[in-house]
Amino acid sequence: MSEAPLPAIRSLPSWLLGRAAARGRALVAEALAAEDMRMWHHVVLSAVRDLAPVAQADLGRGVRLDPKDLVGVLNDLQSAGLVVREPDPKDRRKNAVSLTERGARLLKRCEKAARAANDELLAPLSAAEREQFTSMLLRISAAADRA
Repeated sequence: MSEAPLPAIRSLPSWLLGRAAARGRALVAEALAAEDMRMWHHVVLSAVRDLAPVAQADLGRGVRLDPKDLVGVLNDLQSAGLVVREPDPKDRRKNAVSLTERGARLLKRCEKAARAANDELLAPLSAAEREQFTSMLLRISAAADRA
């Protein structure tokens, strides 16, 4: 079944970006699922690696995840032995989150899978076009962050 013609809508950059983003999310989600990982779990695991030890509240702000949702993700990650939560050395009233060795190994596999999924997403573009496209997306994203 072909899509109904809506040329005025389907030519809008916002429409096209949304379609490309949906395709990218689907590819990455599928690749992560092969590692028994979900998208937000991967995002949080990556942020913990980059920021550890990181206060749980700072982690939530850093990845822009609601604190209640973050707790659920961290509970899952900790139950799987991928992260540990311990009293924050800077403020013992807070939890600091760190990556375990097992979490670091899984994260490496997930990053490889996510890169392969992104390569598939960008396969229609040449290397130069990929670089230019990514640069443009970074500028759009930075403007959105400032707004």
